[in-house]
Amino acid sequence: MTQRQAVALERMDGQAAAQAEDLFRLVYAEAFAEPPYNETENDVKATFRRFRSQTRKSAFRSVLARTEGGEPVGIAYGHPLGADTRWWDELTEPVTDEMRREDGRRTFGLMELAVRAPWRGQGIARRLHETLLDGIGTERVLLNVHPGSAAASAAYRGWGYRKVGEARPWAGADLHDVMVLDLD
Repeated sequence: MTQRQAVALERMDGQAAAQAEDLFRLVYAEAFAEPPYNETENDVKATFRRFRSQTRKSAFRSVLARTEGGEPVGIAYGHPLGADTRWWDELTEPVTDEMRREDGRRTFGLMELAVRAPWRGQGIARRLHETLLDGIGTERVLLNVHPGSAAASAAYRGWGYRKVGEARPWAGADLHDVMVLDLD
Protein backbone atom coordinates (compact mmCIF):
# COMPACT_ATOMS: atom_id res chain seq x y z
CA MET A 1 0.00 0.00 0.00
CA THR A 2 2.97 2.32 -0.24
CA GLN A 3 1.50 3.91 -3.35
CA ARG A 4 -1.45 5.23 -1.26
CA GLN A 5 0.79 7.30 1.03
CA ALA A 6 0.93 11.06 0.68
CA VAL A 7 3.80 12.23 -1.48
CA ALA A 8 5.68 15.46 -0.80
CA LEU A 9 7.88 17.25 -3.33
CA GLU A 10 11.12 18.94 -2.35
CA ARG A 11 12.91 21.42 -4.61
CA MET A 12 16.68 21.15 -4.44
CA ASP A 13 19.62 23.08 -5.80
CA GLY A 14 22.69 21.30 -7.05
CA GLN A 15 24.37 20.96 -3.67
CA ALA A 16 21.28 19.43 -2.04
CA ALA A 17 20.72 17.10 -5.00
CA ALA A 18 24.34 15.95 -4.87
CA GLN A 19 23.87 15.13 -1.18
CA ALA A 20 20.73 13.14 -2.07
CA GLU A 21 22.35 11.35 -5.04
CA ASP A 22 21.58 7.89 -3.65
CA LEU A 23 17.84 8.67 -3.66
CA PHE A 24 17.96 10.05 -7.21
CA ARG A 25 19.97 6.99 -8.29
CA LEU A 26 17.47 4.56 -6.73
CA VAL A 27 14.51 6.08 -8.60
CA TYR A 28 16.44 6.40 -11.84
CA ALA A 29 17.86 2.86 -11.77
CA GLU A 30 14.47 1.30 -11.06
CA ALA A 31 12.52 3.34 -13.62
CA PHE A 32 15.03 3.02 -16.44
CA ALA A 33 15.72 -0.69 -15.97
CA GLU A 34 12.28 -1.27 -17.53
CA PRO A 35 11.62 -1.53 -21.27
CA PRO A 36 12.10 0.29 -23.56
CA TYR A 37 15.15 1.66 -21.73
CA ASN A 38 16.61 -1.57 -20.33
CA GLU A 39 19.44 0.35 -18.69
CA THR A 40 22.18 -1.66 -17.05
CA GLU A 41 24.21 -0.91 -13.94
CA ASN A 42 26.91 0.56 -16.22
CA ASP A 43 24.33 2.85 -17.86
CA VAL A 44 23.26 4.08 -14.42
CA LYS A 45 26.89 4.71 -13.44
CA ALA A 46 27.39 6.79 -16.60
CA THR A 47 24.22 8.80 -15.92
CA PHE A 48 25.38 9.59 -12.41
CA ARG A 49 28.84 10.65 -13.55
CA ARG A 50 26.95 13.24 -15.66
CA PHE A 51 24.62 13.99 -12.72
CA ARG A 52 27.59 14.96 -10.52
CA SER A 53 28.81 17.34 -13.21
CA GLN A 54 25.31 18.75 -13.77
CA THR A 55 24.72 19.41 -10.05
CA ARG A 56 27.75 21.73 -10.06
CA LYS A 57 26.07 24.07 -12.58
CA SER A 58 24.91 27.23 -10.84
CA ALA A 59 21.38 27.10 -12.30
CA PHE A 60 20.86 23.36 -11.76
CA ARG A 61 17.54 22.55 -10.14
CA SER A 62 15.81 19.36 -9.15
CA VAL A 63 12.77 17.98 -7.41
CA LEU A 64 12.58 14.83 -5.31
CA ALA A 65 9.22 13.23 -4.48
CA ARG A 66 9.07 11.18 -1.28
CA THR A 67 6.51 9.49 0.88
CA GLU A 68 5.90 10.72 4.42
CA GLY A 69 8.28 7.96 5.51
CA GLY A 70 11.02 9.33 3.26
CA GLU A 71 10.87 6.69 0.53
CA PRO A 72 11.84 8.22 -2.83
CA VAL A 73 9.15 7.84 -5.49
CA GLY A 74 10.09 10.31 -8.25
CA ILE A 75 12.73 12.68 -9.56
CA ALA A 76 13.08 15.52 -12.03
CA TYR A 77 16.14 17.61 -12.78
CA GLY A 78 17.84 19.81 -15.32
CA HIS A 79 19.50 23.13 -16.04
CA PRO A 80 19.55 25.92 -18.62
CA LEU A 81 21.56 25.10 -21.74
CA GLY A 82 24.71 27.10 -22.35
CA ALA A 83 25.71 28.65 -25.66
CA ASP A 84 28.15 25.77 -26.11
CA THR A 85 25.55 23.00 -25.69
CA ARG A 86 25.95 20.02 -28.01
CA TRP A 87 22.28 19.01 -27.65
CA TRP A 88 21.32 20.38 -31.07
CA ASP A 89 24.34 18.71 -32.71
CA GLU A 90 22.92 15.27 -31.87
CA LEU A 91 19.84 15.63 -34.08
CA THR A 92 19.69 13.36 -37.10
CA GLU A 93 18.37 16.27 -39.23
CA PRO A 94 19.63 19.80 -38.60
CA VAL A 95 17.27 22.47 -37.32
CA THR A 96 17.37 26.17 -38.13
CA ASP A 97 19.97 28.44 -36.57
CA GLU A 98 17.15 30.26 -34.79
CA MET A 99 15.90 27.01 -33.23
CA ARG A 100 19.37 26.01 -32.04
CA ARG A 101 20.40 29.44 -30.69
CA GLU A 102 21.29 29.17 -27.00
CA ASP A 103 22.62 31.76 -24.56
CA GLY A 104 22.37 30.13 -21.14
CA ARG A 105 18.93 31.64 -20.47
CA ARG A 106 16.77 30.66 -23.45
CA THR A 107 16.26 26.93 -22.95
CA PHE A 108 15.95 24.73 -19.88
CA GLY A 109 17.20 21.21 -20.53
CA LEU A 110 15.03 18.67 -18.72
CA MET A 111 17.59 15.92 -18.15
CA GLU A 112 15.48 13.36 -16.30
CA LEU A 113 11.92 12.85 -15.09
CA ALA A 114 11.02 9.49 -13.58
CA VAL A 115 8.49 7.94 -11.20
CA ARG A 116 8.82 4.47 -9.70
CA ALA A 117 6.19 1.99 -10.96
CA PRO A 118 4.03 1.67 -7.80
CA TRP A 119 3.35 5.41 -7.80
CA ARG A 120 2.59 5.96 -11.48
CA GLY A 121 -0.83 7.09 -12.65
CA GLN A 122 -1.35 9.42 -9.68
CA GLY A 123 -0.19 12.68 -11.25
CA ILE A 124 3.21 12.64 -9.55
CA ALA A 125 5.11 13.08 -12.84
CA ARG A 126 3.02 16.14 -13.67
CA ARG A 127 3.59 17.58 -10.20
CA LEU A 128 7.34 16.97 -10.51
CA HIS A 129 7.36 18.64 -13.92
CA GLU A 130 5.35 21.68 -12.76
CA THR A 131 7.42 22.13 -9.61
CA LEU A 132 10.71 21.84 -11.50
CA LEU A 133 9.69 24.41 -14.10
CA ASP A 134 8.01 26.86 -11.71
CA GLY A 135 9.84 30.18 -12.03
CA ILE A 136 12.67 28.99 -14.31
CA GLY A 137 12.48 32.12 -16.45
CA THR A 138 13.39 30.49 -19.77
CA GLU A 139 11.54 30.70 -23.09
CA ARG A 140 11.28 26.96 -23.52
CA VAL A 141 12.09 23.48 -22.23
CA LEU A 142 13.94 20.83 -24.23
CA LEU A 143 14.02 17.08 -23.59
CA ASN A 144 14.68 13.72 -25.20
CA VAL A 145 12.17 10.89 -24.82
CA HIS A 146 12.41 7.30 -25.99
CA PRO A 147 9.60 6.85 -28.55
CA GLY A 148 9.01 3.34 -27.19
CA SER A 149 7.84 4.86 -23.92
CA ALA A 150 4.27 5.52 -24.98
CA ALA A 151 3.18 6.80 -21.55
CA ALA A 152 6.01 9.33 -21.27
CA SER A 153 5.57 10.51 -24.86
CA ALA A 154 1.82 10.92 -24.36
CA ALA A 155 2.34 12.82 -21.10
CA TYR A 156 4.77 15.24 -22.71
CA ARG A 157 2.44 15.84 -25.66
CA GLY A 158 -0.42 16.38 -23.21
CA TRP A 159 1.66 18.97 -21.35
CA GLY A 160 2.21 20.90 -24.59
CA TYR A 161 5.53 19.57 -25.89
CA ARG A 162 6.03 19.18 -29.63
CA LYS A 163 8.53 16.99 -31.46
CA VAL A 164 11.22 18.96 -33.29
CA GLY A 165 13.49 16.11 -34.35
CA GLU A 166 15.22 12.88 -33.44
CA ALA A 167 18.61 12.27 -31.86
CA ARG A 168 20.91 9.66 -30.40
CA PRO A 169 21.72 11.37 -27.09
CA TRP A 170 24.87 9.30 -26.50
CA ALA A 171 26.96 6.79 -28.40
CA GLY A 172 25.04 3.55 -28.86
CA ALA A 173 21.72 5.02 -27.68
CA ASP A 174 18.42 4.26 -29.35
CA LEU A 175 16.93 7.04 -31.43
CA HIS A 176 15.00 9.45 -29.15
CA ASP A 177 12.39 12.08 -29.96
CA VAL A 178 13.58 15.61 -29.22
CA MET A 179 10.69 17.66 -27.85
CA VAL A 180 10.26 21.34 -27.01
CA LEU A 181 7.75 23.07 -24.74
CA ASP A 182 7.33 26.78 -25.45
CA LEU A 183 6.68 28.69 -22.23
CA ASP A 184 4.51 31.81 -21.92
